[in-house]
Amino acid sequence: MDFSQFNGAEQAHMSKVIEKKQMQDFMKLYSGLVERCFNACAQDFTTKALTTNESTCVQNCTDKFLKHSERVGARFAEHNAEQMQGGK
Repeated sequence: MDFSQFNGAEQAHMSKVIEKKQMQDFMKLYSGLVERCFNACAQDFTTKALTTNESTCVQNCTDKFLKHSERVGARFAEHNAEQMQGGK
């Protein structure tokens, strides 16, 4: 984003607002991942430790989520690049 039309204080404020929003988005994403994988994988509440099956499930769940996020990010970048080229 181009904040060159703002003075220094306004630029700093906008940067902080964007940083805060990015952190909120990350925490929302992380919380969703934790909830999704917990609900899918946590089965045995008789012990503090995860069972082998639960550990495998959590690993697969997080791997799938991260791969999906990477794929969506790549598609978004491709779409954004196409939009930028089409707009010129």
